[in-house]
Amino acid sequence: MPPAKKRTRSYDPAKVRSAVLAQFGHVRDAVRTLTPAQLGRPTRLGDWTVRELAVHHTMALGMLERHLAEEEPLKQEVALLDWPFATAAAAGQVADDTRELADRVGDLDALFERRATRTAELLDTTADTRLMPTRFGAMTFADVLVTRAVELIVHTDDLNDALPELGVPYDRQALAACTRLLADALAVKAPGGSVEVRIPPYAVVQCVAGPKHTRGTPPNVVETDPLTWIRLATGRTGWAEALEAAQVAASGERADLTALLPVMS
Repeated sequence: MPPAKKRTRSYDPAKVRSAVLAQFGHVRDAVRTLTPAQLGRPTRLGDWTVRELAVHHTMALGMLERHLAEEEPLKQEVALLDWPFATAAAAGQVADDTRELADRVGDLDALFERRATRTAELLDTTADTRLMPTRFGAMTFADVLVTRAVELIVHTDDLNDALPELGVPYDRQALAACTRLLADALAVKAPGGSVEVRIPPYAVVQCVAGPKHTRGTPPNVVETDPLTWIRLATGRTGWAEALEAAQVAASGERADLTALLPVMS
């Protein structure tokens, strides 16, 4: 994975905790209204149905309880900006685990209720600096919660894509954290200052080796909205597709991110 050489921006732990609970609550409220036909609808995630996607939301938070029950590691092994590059290696196992849990669970609403209750308890009792093991190595609890915000936002967007009629809300703080982490990961993947990527109102990063912009309007600029950026960064949308749909504005000879996307898969 690319080394996280750049300084990780800070995230307000209290806001991230609230955002994680709020976003999970939005999904829970939507899922409890779904009919069997809606739960069986396909998603853009390969052969996952909406039901499996819903179950995966509970797994995104279930890992907190599972790993916090283990012995605390002696030292941190993974920085927050390492995480987006590590996820691809676990994709196959995550998919298998999701299908296995979906096959076992009968009452989906009860599963969401248990997970919401238990997560709220853990957030009340776990220190930000507490180290916890993950699939990728030991991380601080505060950093893990930022990754949970990313997971919940990305998969809420998957749910809205499969069921546009739902209109599941995006918590503003969770959306901001997701946008910023994926933007910063791009800057790590392609270090430099020749291209400015703007994702208002949440993030601006410079990336790509070449002449660095110092004053005035940069010669190479990419601008898009948060959800389009998240879809680009996770491979849900292609660069050419987003340009054609006027979801991205790109100016300058270096303002083509095709070779750098997705950032996380």
